[in-house]
Amino acid sequence: MKNLFDKKEFKNLKFKNRFIRSAMHEGLADPDGGVSQDIINIYEDLAKGGIATIITGFAYTIEGENPSHRMLAAYDDKFIPGFKKLVDTVHKYDANIILQLASGGSQAKFNCRKRKIYAPSTVEHKFTKIISIEMTESDIKHLVNAFGDAALRAKKAGFDGVQIHAAHGYLLSQFLSPYYNKRNDKYGGSIENRAEIIFETYRNMREKTGDNFPIFIKINCSDFMEDEGLTFDDSRFICQKLDKMGIDFIEISGNVGFNEVQPQIIRPDINKDKTKQCYFSKYAAIISEEVNVPVAVVGGNRNFEMMTELLNSSKIECFSLARTVLCESDIVKKWQDNTAYEPKCISCNQCWSLKQGNICVFNRA
Repeated sequence: MKNLFDKKEFKNLKFKNRFIRSAMHEGLADPDGGVSQDIINIYEDLAKGGIATIITGFAYTIEGENPSHRMLAAYDDKFIPGFKKLVDTVHKYDANIILQLASGGSQAKFNCRKRKIYAPSTVEHKFTKIISIEMTESDIKHLVNAFGDAALRAKKAGFDGVQIHAAHGYLLSQFLSPYYNKRNDKYGGSIENRAEIIFETYRNMREKTGDNFPIFIKINCSDFMEDEGLTFDDSRFICQKLDKMGIDFIEISGNVGFNEVQPQIIRPDINKDKTKQCYFSKYAAIISEEVNVPVAVVGGNRNFEMMTELLNSSKIECFSLARTVLCESDIVKKWQDNTAYEPKCISCNQCWSLKQGNICVFNRA
């Protein structure tokens, strides 16, 4: 019987257990995107808390194109020393750390009136109401190269890998959506074309970092927008193609930020009804059967018994935690001591504060 505390090795990455801290934007980087002491302290607490692998908050790859306030930056070599300090801190506790790389597109909340905002097509964003500039093929090539260069910086800084953020309605996710992608060139139309930017980004990163540097991807199982968004079949196709291309790890999530069903996606009531937990697991279980690489799932993973059952009834390898570890960075150690322990997080979704950063309301004092 498989156990959540199994030690695993995927490619050249050793996991001391099957728990991952899924990427969350802290809003606590230095104003220029550098690693702050606050960021180091947060990740040190996570590493101390027993998590096997930490995926950082998203880092932007092109100067001036950060979609959120005080997010990490990876567009220049000047950030490497700060990254090294962060990596060395996490490694002291036998934990892995993966740098998530992203671009915002029109799902942006920061400095929106003072900069040009690019997206797959000139379409008004459903909620930000930003009308973006359609990217040219030259713009796309520039972005693909920027991701590759940032991945190489991550390798130089000592990160254990990188993750392509292709979920949650940000730029790469928008390319996958028929609502946001109205293009008529090789990047629009069929899912093969809409996903081309993902495949090119992966190839560029692989060419620059080599065969042995782990590359992850985070992708929606669905946008839950019916035909306007990425469908589950679309997601399965992309995962299967990336598996054949050599991707090392797939993390399954779902749309959490740009449509009217958001309250049903970021579940606020999962503590009251455990059947509502692990809410993307049925999709991840199917994908895990169709690919050879390890699959992790994020989304309402709260109950140790439920996760153990999923681990043994599917090929899902790892479970990603988000709000739970934001509330209790040592939740994994608490489960080690008592698998029946119930997390304190009440799923109130009040984590975010522009001034204080993404901090659980119970911990802000």
